[in-house]
Amino acid sequence: MTQTKTWTAALLVIGDEILSGRTQDRNIAQVATWLNDQGIRLAEVRVVPDVEDRIVEGLNALRAAWDYCFTTGGIGPTHDDITVDAVAKAFGVPVVVHPTARSILEDYYRGRPGGLTDARMRMARTPEGAELIANAASRAPGIRIGNVLILAGVPHIAAAMLEALSGTLEGGRPMRSLTIGARAPESDVADLLRQTEADHPGCAIGSYPFFKDGGYGSNFVIRSEDEALARQCADVLKERLRGQDFEPVEGGI
Repeated sequence: MTQTKTWTAALLVIGDEILSGRTQDRNIAQVATWLNDQGIRLAEVRVVPDVEDRIVEGLNALRAAWDYCFTTGGIGPTHDDITVDAVAKAFGVPVVVHPTARSILEDYYRGRPGGLTDARMRMARTPEGAELIANAASRAPGIRIGNVLILAGVPHIAAAMLEALSGTLEGGRPMRSLTIGARAPESDVADLLRQTEADHPGCAIGSYPFFKDGGYGSNFVIRSEDEALARQCADVLKERLRGQDFEPVEGGI
């Protein structure tokens, strides 16, 4: 069987507010879900503060290690929005005002209170040579340069940028998953899980324990690019759980 390439991505979450706990990140889950739909695996996530050198360091490591590197945060109109400057430094290019981004913002703020201020114009700045990512939510575009894709930190705006990118990145097959639940403590079925995964190359089984209604149990998530293989693995897992007197529940508990 011909082995196909597994496409990968990393996410660099930028912002002091994430690290301080003032803001709970909601972008990791939506980026991971979107990437899976594109046939790309989210392989690594890092969180860095609003410090240029830390952003540059993280960005250069991630863009070298994985096929794509996404960033969220730091592309707004305020003085602490420094992601564009850091990305330009990482690529060794100057920051410029992108003419199309300027035009988009001019149209958007025409007739609005304050108009296109210097602060708002900051959202038209890009590393030289970058392309724009459309933003139907607030118009200020995201940015793409090389294998780096720069998204807003506000989740619904990041979602709009991801929607604009749908179908534009090279990827593989989406990962399929099935969940089997059982009132089975992990320690009782660890060997069973290991053997079932080994018997089904191309499948991975993750175990997620819980305590519910006064008892312990686990949900087992089977993941594979091949939906039929995932189903076969799930059926074998259910059989083996029953063999140890644990009644499996399709879809989890």
